[in-house]
Amino acid sequence: MIFHFSPKSPLLSLSSSSLTSLCLRPFLPSSPKFLFSPSLLLQPRFSLACRVSTGGSLGMDSPSPYPPSSLSVDSVADGLKNQSLREQENVRLSLEDLNWDHSFVRELPGDPRSDSIPRQVLHACYTKVLPSAEVENPKLVAWSDSVADLLDLDKKEVPYAQCYGGHQFGVWAGQLGDGRAITLGEILNSKLERWELQLKGAGKTPYSRFADGLAVLRSSIREFLCSEAMHFLGIPTTRALCLVTTGKFVTRDMFYDGNPKEEPGAIVCRVAQSFLRFGSFQIHASRGEEDLAIVCALADYAIRHHFPHIEKISKSEGLSFSTGDDDQVVVDLTSNKYAAWVVEIAERNAALVARWQGVGFTHGVLNTDNMSILGLTIDYGPFGFLDAFDPSYTPNTTDLPGRRYCFANQPDIGLWNIAQFASTLMAANLISDKEANYAMERYGTKFMDEYQAIMSRKLGIKKYNKQLVNNLLNNLAVDKVDYTNFFRSLSNIKADLDIPQDQLLVPLKAVLLDIGKERKEAWASWVQSYIQELVASGISDEERKASMDSVNPKFVLRNYLCQSAIDAAELGDFGEVRRLLKVMEKPYDDQPGMEKYARLPPAWAYRPGVCMLSCSS
Repeated sequence: MIFHFSPKSPLLSLSSSSLTSLCLRPFLPSSPKFLFSPSLLLQPRFSLACRVSTGGSLGMDSPSPYPPSSLSVDSVADGLKNQSLREQENVRLSLEDLNWDHSFVRELPGDPRSDSIPRQVLHACYTKVLPSAEVENPKLVAWSDSVADLLDLDKKEVPYAQCYGGHQFGVWAGQLGDGRAITLGEILNSKLERWELQLKGAGKTPYSRFADGLAVLRSSIREFLCSEAMHFLGIPTTRALCLVTTGKFVTRDMFYDGNPKEEPGAIVCRVAQSFLRFGSFQIHASRGEEDLAIVCALADYAIRHHFPHIEKISKSEGLSFSTGDDDQVVVDLTSNKYAAWVVEIAERNAALVARWQGVGFTHGVLNTDNMSILGLTIDYGPFGFLDAFDPSYTPNTTDLPGRRYCFANQPDIGLWNIAQFASTLMAANLISDKEANYAMERYGTKFMDEYQAIMSRKLGIKKYNKQLVNNLLNNLAVDKVDYTNFFRSLSNIKADLDIPQDQLLVPLKAVLLDIGKERKEAWASWVQSYIQELVASGISDEERKASMDSVNPKFVLRNYLCQSAIDAAELGDFGEVRRLLKVMEKPYDDQPGMEKYARLPPAWAYRPGVCMLSCSS
């Protein structure tokens, strides 16, 4: 494989087999108006005292976790302003006592201008800009108690929009940046964890290009819900604190077909320990020698604040490895912190993609500007969880011609993106070509290790069985079996070699629908092989079921569930958004009475705009 960053970057070669070919490719078929400002989240209007319990839940004086939907953003803000967090020593911290630390603005070069006129922003990592979205009669749509446990807002924020670039669909796109996201600042919580707060849909920035810097309710609900759903699935992700409607309408051409329409506007408050992406570094390397120092400054910043352990690596740890090349070059990660850093980034993202594959999640827009250096799922656009198992599934209508970002291709695309990032560090003379190739080699190794471990746990077996997994995935693809429901049902199979032939498929009858005699035989054959593997493992049925149910979710955020919540919300009913959030907070629990959220998609779910979406929002 040959990878390249841009016409200005060096080439990297990688002599390894395709990750997808090892996993899934065999199954691929050919009132008054005013501007939205952070101060709106700071003016007291209602009392909402929150207390963190030792069990991690959030107690509230209000009888409901949600204030009435008629409350304004100002009202919501009082909950943000007046709530107190209690540390383990029962010390309550007021808003003003929280520890704000604007390290990104303090330590990195910024744009000397602070206007939002679209332009190329040179020699800078960010632009200071205030939110400018017009707001009229705003309402609270949803609120995450879990994120509220972590942080609160303050009057001392330093709003800015980040500058970055990226490869989009494999092509270098130049400057991109935060076109509708404005970071309020960073806080250090009681655990000294750094959290960055960002408003998405808050108005124009210099990176908005020809867009309006706004967001619609539809896409904002999707991002809010999926951020939290992924977290509770155990998958690294950015988070979402709250979502408000602006009371204004935003014009969007959802399908890029020349038929724009007005949609309700919204703003979501996103939270992450950092929103730094691969593209945050790429943009500066692409601008030549003059800006390579910014790449180094960004790398030092990232290591100092988010990878501090790398600074402490010593020679005594013996982190020297053979690259696997014919000349057996040794890479010593203790002698170059940037090499150790890129290897960790590669491994974090490999583990992330493996977890996506495990739950059937397809990101949909895996451009390099949507890859986090922390290995977080970031930027929820036209994502989708697999319903019927289809390795070629892409939820992005823009991706349809080549299906570059389809489910099966995600491991390879992650590797391609790592190559672009490594190439950027090479251009800045931070790592060598051998260290770059070693990082990509480690990505491949880490992905396969994580993927095999995940699939083994999903099947309830002690050791990965390649043939068993491949045959299963082939059967799932042929019969278009629901991915989530199948694995949840699989734990009902007993490790009993004496089960009669005609009874083998009974535990799976709810998921193996409309299959003929030939396909039943194929499935019976697989189940027999699977039972043999279970018997060999020596694990009791009860223990195995509990273990499998803890890794095979009953509930995932299917697109049709999102759309049902969106349809109601656009009519002013936010109840379904809130119910859906509560269900997704316990995806591995049976949750009696909530079975409808685990049902197969109805026929209407396959219409455009539900099962597949464009990048437009």
